[in-house]
Amino acid sequence: MCGIAGAVFWDGPRAGVYPDAVIRRMTSALEHRGPDGEGAVRCVTPGQSHGAGRPLVMLGHRRLSIIDLSPRAAQPMASGRTPSWLTYNGEVYNYKALQRELKDLGRTFHSDSDTEVVLQGYEQWGARVVDRLHGMFALGIWDGRTQELLLARDRLGIKPLYTFRTADALLFASEIRSLLASGMVPRRLDQIALDQFLAYQTVPQPRTLVEGVRLVAPGHFVLARGGGQIEERCFWDLIDAAAPDAERASPAEIRARIGELLRESAALHLVSDVPVGTFLSGGIDSSALVALVRSAGVTPRTFSVTFPGTSYDEGPGARAVATAFGAEHTDIPMTESDLLAQLPEALACVDHPSGDGINSFTVSRAVREAGVKVALSGLGGDELFGGYPSFRRMERLDGFAGAWRWTPSFARKTAASAIRAIGSSSVAAAKAAALLESGGTLPEMFPIMRQLFSREQRTALLGSSTVRASAALGDPYVQLLQSAVLRRPDIGVQTFVSYAEARTYMHDVLLRDTDQMSMAHGLEVRVPLLDHRLVEYVMSLPDSVKRSNGFPKRLLVESLGTALPEHVTGQPKRGFVFPFDPWMRGSLRPLCEHHLGSSGLAGRGVFDPTAIQSIWQSFLGGESRVTWSRPWALVALNAWLERTGVTA
Repeated sequence: MCGIAGAVFWDGPRAGVYPDAVIRRMTSALEHRGPDGEGAVRCVTPGQSHGAGRPLVMLGHRRLSIIDLSPRAAQPMASGRTPSWLTYNGEVYNYKALQRELKDLGRTFHSDSDTEVVLQGYEQWGARVVDRLHGMFALGIWDGRTQELLLARDRLGIKPLYTFRTADALLFASEIRSLLASGMVPRRLDQIALDQFLAYQTVPQPRTLVEGVRLVAPGHFVLARGGGQIEERCFWDLIDAAAPDAERASPAEIRARIGELLRESAALHLVSDVPVGTFLSGGIDSSALVALVRSAGVTPRTFSVTFPGTSYDEGPGARAVATAFGAEHTDIPMTESDLLAQLPEALACVDHPSGDGINSFTVSRAVREAGVKVALSGLGGDELFGGYPSFRRMERLDGFAGAWRWTPSFARKTAASAIRAIGSSSVAAAKAAALLESGGTLPEMFPIMRQLFSREQRTALLGSSTVRASAALGDPYVQLLQSAVLRRPDIGVQTFVSYAEARTYMHDVLLRDTDQMSMAHGLEVRVPLLDHRLVEYVMSLPDSVKRSNGFPKRLLVESLGTALPEHVTGQPKRGFVFPFDPWMRGSLRPLCEHHLGSSGLAGRGVFDPTAIQSIWQSFLGGESRVTWSRPWALVALNAWLERTGVTA
C-alpha cells in the first residue's frame, strides 16, 4: 500500500517547467501514505531521448511496506526484459498464483513482491493484466516500447486515482493534494462540482471540487498516447459481471457458496508480512469479519471506538463479540474533548471533503499507534447484503410509483407544489415533492433519497444560475443508474439498490474517506466483503433470496457457518457515527461558527451568508429539518478550501 504519482510531458516540458522538481513535489505530498521509502525516476528507453516528438516521463512513489519488505520491492520498478516502469498502490492477493503462472511461461523474478508480479504480468499480457488481478489497486505503467501510459483502477474503486490534463502533459496521483503540489494545477473551484457536493455531500466521479482534476472510474483503465490521445475503457462493472452458477442454485447451495467465498476472501486478505488488525463496531459486518478471521485459524486483534457514558457507545457489544471469538481487543475511548483535540489534524488530512470520515481518522490513528499496519474493515456488507434502510424504502417507493408514473406531469407538479407549501422547508417535504416531479423510475428516485440539500436549498446557498447550469448537464447519478438499467432491464429492486449504493455513497464517500483517513496514518485498510468474486455472486442472485424479511442481513448471517452473538444479529442497523449533534452545540460550536461565518464560508463570495446562517441557526434551534450532517458538510468544505487555497 503506497502513494503513486506521475507526469508525462508529451513533447518534453515547456519553458519554466522542471520535471524533476515537479515529481519531487508530488511525491513529497504523499509522504504520509508511504513512510517506509520513496523513489522517483525518469523513464528513459536506451538509445532514446525526450523532445522532438518523444515524451519525457516521470514516475514517483511513496512506500508502505506490507509484502516483501526488502529493497528489491522498491518502486518505481523497472522491468528486467523490456523498457517498462511501474508505480503501484495496492495489494494483489493472488500474486503467488500469478507468479507461478508467469514462471511457467519462462519468467524469472528478483523479488517476492506483488509489485513485480503486476509488472511482469503486464509485459506478458498487456493491459488485460488487470483482468487477472484479484485485489485492490491503482497503478501507472509506462511502456517504453509503445510509448504509452497505462493507468488502471481496481474493480470496486477501493484505491483512488486522480488525473489532470494540460495541452501537452498528463499528471496522475493517488491524491488531489499531490496534483496541487505539482504547481501545474490551478487551484480553481469547479462550480458544477460544488453544486453536486451540496446535493450528495461528495462529488460524483469523475468530477472533483478542483476544476480539471478527474477521478478515474472504478473498474476502468486509461491508455494515453502521444498527441494527447486518451482512451478510457471499462474492464469490469458489478452490474455486468455475473456468476452463471448463482441463478440455478438452491437456497442451501447459495448459502454454502457464499460461506465458501467469505472464508476464501478472509484468508486472502490476511496475507501480509506485517501484523493485521480488525475494526470492530459490534455490528453484523465487523462481527462477521472477526468470525471469519478466527475460522482462518488466526487470533483476531480487534479495535473499537467507544463513547463511554453516552447512548452512542457500542463498546459493550463490541467487547462481547471480541470475547466470543477469543480476540485480543482494544477499546479506543473518545470524549468530546478528545475529538476537539484531534479535529484540526483530522480536517487537515482530508484530501477531498465529504460529510463523513472523522470516525475513520480516529480509529485508524489508534490502530497505527498500536503497531498495526494493516486493518480489515466490514465496509461493503450493507451494500451487498441489504443493510441500509434504502433497500426497504426503494421497494415501497417502487410500488407507490406505479400510481403516478402514468399521471400527467402537470398534476404531479401541482401536487409537488402543494407538498412544498404545506411542508415549508422540511427535508421530507422537499424529497416527497422531488419524487412526485420525477418520472417515478428507480434511477430517478434513488438519488433523491440520498440527497443532502434539496435543489431549493442549493439555490438559496449558491444562487439560481449555478444550480441551473449544473441541472442542464444532468444529474450524474441519475445518468449512471439509467445506464445500468438499460444494460440490465430485468434488474430487481434489491439488486438495483446494491448497485446504486455501491456506485454512489460507498464509492464516492465511504471508500474515499476510508482511504484518505487511514493513509493519513500510513495504515492499509482492506475490505474482504468487497472481494469481486463474492460481489459477482451475490449480485447475480434473485431478489427473493436476498431480502432480509425483518432479519438484518439474513443471507450474510446464515451463510457464515459460524453463529454470531444474538445481540449482534437481532439489533437494527446503526451507523458508526460520532455524537456530532450534541458536540456541535457544545465545544465544537466555536470551530463550526468560524468555518460558517464571515471569516469562513460566508465570506468567500460564493455562498449566500443569510442562507448559511439560516441553516446553522435552524440546527442550533433543534429544528428537525436541519440535522447535524448539513452544517457539518459546510464546515468540512470550508476547512478544505481554507487548507488547499482553492478558490472560485
